[in-house]
Amino acid sequence: MAPILSASKVTKRFGGLTAVSAVDFEIPEKSIVSIIGPNGAGKTTFFNCITGFGKADEGTITFEGTNIQKLRPDQIARLGISRTYQNIRLFSAMTALENILVGQHEFLTSTWISAILGTKHMINEEKNALAEAQRLLNFVGLKGKGDMVARNLPYGQQRRLEIARALATKPKLLLLDEPSAGMNPRESEDLTAFIRRLRDELGITILLIEHHMRVVMGISETVTVLDYGEKIAEGTPAEIQSNPNVIEAYLGRGAATEGMSTAHERFQNKKKSD
Repeated sequence: MAPILSASKVTKRFGGLTAVSAVDFEIPEKSIVSIIGPNGAGKTTFFNCITGFGKADEGTITFEGTNIQKLRPDQIARLGISRTYQNIRLFSAMTALENILVGQHEFLTSTWISAILGTKHMINEEKNALAEAQRLLNFVGLKGKGDMVARNLPYGQQRRLEIARALATKPKLLLLDEPSAGMNPRESEDLTAFIRRLRDELGITILLIEHHMRVVMGISETVTVLDYGEKIAEGTPAEIQSNPNVIEAYLGRGAATEGMSTAHERFQNKKKSD
């Protein structure tokens, strides 16, 4: 299947630090792909390069054949790339419904004059936007929560609301930055099933950064591993689990002899203690 997004030799520097170094990457359309790596590996920086929040110093990034390297974040979003963040970035004082309406802003054409005059076009557009926001609330499992202030929602529901707001931009490619962070095992399991629904029911291509190995190995078709800004491995979950370079990146030299299951357990325990 042809890639929906391709990155070639992408490099991003901050002063004397190279955060992403000559990374080649492709994601096939309608696939679910994960990027993993230790803290500081360059994962979020690479996300920022894709979405325009941090321009790459070298290399090219194309989306559906269009070079997006010099585009602004809003222009990239209009093409069909949306994202969530490692730390939830909702409008906490707004209701769940209002948060989703913000995501539809780019698709609304009524002017302030139309609002003052109450034109038929403005009324119909507002009606359709509200209906779409309600549909998205229902889709992400927040039916009946539209009037709740975002900060009053439980943590897992805030994560779903953030995804609903991203869906309001009608993405073809959705980037999820540590979507299961802070979730308990049941919430993580529910989220994994929900991410599959995004691909299977909406046809959205999913690219996620994730530290929770059970989520990564349970949902990904391909896993790319970064370490110190470089791509050190790429393959199926089974191939990544047995890759000695990956185990060494997480746990140091000699850890590969333990086997990946033991390495995963040690890594998760290390994460809990950090």
